[in-house]
Amino acid sequence: MNEKLRVRSLELRVEKTENWLSRLLFTTYCLLFAVLLLVTCHSSLVTAAEWSGVDESVVEKYAKDHGREAKEPLINTDQGDLLLFMFLIGGVIGGFAAGYYWRTLTEDRAKN
Repeated sequence: MNEKLRVRSLELRVEKTENWLSRLLFTTYCLLFAVLLLVTCHSSLVTAAEWSGVDESVVEKYAKDHGREAKEPLINTDQGDLLLFMFLIGGVIGGFAAGYYWRTLTEDRAKN
């Protein structure tokens, strides 16, 4: 009986030690992941300013080579929140149409 208690107490000690080590390893891996994530995000933000978009580097270059310079758009959506407002209006119109025809869209009609 005494040996069983000793074995059980040793097993508990081993479990506690393994539990402590696994927590330490998990915490270390999480911290390492967080640091790598921060470094990666920071480096990508710093180098993002150096890269130009496809429009600037490719499309504008070939357009200039073929004598077609860029023109101002008819409706310039780069000013303020105009593009956001246009999406809002489109959503309102689409939502109204879907709501108005809801029964027609969802109702199962028997073909006559």
